[in-house]
Amino acid sequence: MKSAINFKPLNQPHFHLWCPDIFEFKGGIQVYSAFLLTALQELYPKGKYQVILKHDRRSSPEFSFLPNTHFHFTGQIPLPWRTWVFAARITFLALVDRPDLIIATHVNFTVVADWLKRWFGIPYWVVVHGVEAWNLEKPSLQRALHHADRVVSVSGYTRDRLLGEQQLDPRQIALLPNTFDATRFHITPKPQFLLQRYHLTAHQPIILTVARLDSSQPYKGYDKILHALPRLRQVFPDVHYLIVGKGCDRLRIEQLIESLHLQDCVTLTGFIPDEELCDHYNLCDVFAMPSLGEGFGIVYLEALACGKPTLGGNQDGAIDALCHGELGVLVNPESVEEIAQALLDILQKNINNPLLYQPQKLRDKVIEVYGFRSFKQALGDIFRGTKVRFRGARVE
Repeated sequence: MKSAINFKPLNQPHFHLWCPDIFEFKGGIQVYSAFLLTALQELYPKGKYQVILKHDRRSSPEFSFLPNTHFHFTGQIPLPWRTWVFAARITFLALVDRPDLIIATHVNFTVVADWLKRWFGIPYWVVVHGVEAWNLEKPSLQRALHHADRVVSVSGYTRDRLLGEQQLDPRQIALLPNTFDATRFHITPKPQFLLQRYHLTAHQPIILTVARLDSSQPYKGYDKILHALPRLRQVFPDVHYLIVGKGCDRLRIEQLIESLHLQDCVTLTGFIPDEELCDHYNLCDVFAMPSLGEGFGIVYLEALACGKPTLGGNQDGAIDALCHGELGVLVNPESVEEIAQALLDILQKNINNPLLYQPQKLRDKVIEVYGFRSFKQALGDIFRGTKVRFRGARVE
């Protein structure tokens, strides 16, 4: 009888990770989810991992994970039924496996996690990023947030908003800021092939924004930079603005550029491959995204790792990414005048922060604060502070 029972030892915790996707789309939540899984596996290399992905259809050889990691995909299910199939799958797998901990990287998944906890005692954490967790009005989501064993926030800004909006217990929220792959982003001279591609010179002042051009997310700030360009051209007649990204908002942006007569000083690059992203950061003299609704903004970290002076908005998660102004310039994202003046000050080296003009020190600082080592250490601290109880010998 005993030989038929399989005991799970203490050093083999069992995690379920519920993510929108990781492999086929690279937004902030997706990148964060991949780093979170990697950090978990480095902290618990003998653990068992079930990763359930709502929108992915397959994995990618670009990523490597431990052998005891099992991926489950529902991206092949037609969209009208995908949410129901995903919910059924995460419920079924949790009931069969009874994991030690569920971690949901999107707040919408917590309704199922809340039900599993109330009926079967399975603990869960939820990661909150930005707009998806702000201004929650659904009672089921509000209840699930309150019942979570941990609410992990990617920024102090999002944490503070949830404390105010949802009246969560401050002890329930842990801070785990975004991280990035520092090996992919480094300092180089302006790439000659990009200067030729965009018909620019190495001495031209170049401003860069990297963002998805989505009409449903009109808060990235590129509109404001476009409106600020006429003033910048009075001081820097050859200033050029590059907007990297694709999306359904492109036509409107093109019309705005034409109405402002900026066709000769703005380039919409469209999609660029990942292997060219570092080159585009190194092409610019200042990275600017004066956003109004960013949960954090990994692009700020990537630009800083390339040693670039960086501008962000002072009303969202960019406050965290730029360390309250220590790593960059924070401006009112609704003020074209303030954005224009800040860009002029950066280009004229008038900012009273020497770090902005010391590329290697800027790179070293962002890696120290937001590199993967710090991310993994912070995650380990959350586990120690939460006192997660991994069952030492569970019958399976």
